[in-house]
Amino acid sequence: MTEREPFRTQIKVRLYELDPLGHLNHAVYHSYAEVARIEAIEKAAQGGDPFRAENISPVLLASSINYRRELRMGDIVQVTCDTKFGSGKTFQMVQEIVKLDGTLSADLTVTLGLMDLERRKLVDDPRGRFLRAGFDLTVLSTAE
Repeated sequence: MTEREPFRTQIKVRLYELDPLGHLNHAVYHSYAEVARIEAIEKAAQGGDPFRAENISPVLLASSINYRRELRMGDIVQVTCDTKFGSGKTFQMVQEIVKLDGTLSADLTVTLGLMDLERRKLVDDPRGRFLRAGFDLTVLSTAE
């Protein structure tokens, strides 16, 4: 059995994202991670919006980042996203921001849940909800 790679997307560092020191502003790392999460969920949805009918949506609950190496204008990075489901109402996405030469620039762990948008409460069994809605979990998680 071959090990699957996590979802990844490519982003180029732009001039307006830099701080006065000439490297990527700390908040932009979070934006890059969010881009990868959204793209992964969209790809797993296979072109639809399966949660719309259920009136639920992913919601970010916590984020932790480790900055490893600076990024500068013109650098191109791969941003990965790998979902880890547990048994509760929340799940985690583990992410890396890696330069094309393999240098790890940052790693993140974010905690998410699926929120019932009417009740404003997290729903039970997010993995099951993704499955029942028709998401391809192999896009979201290397463990699936």
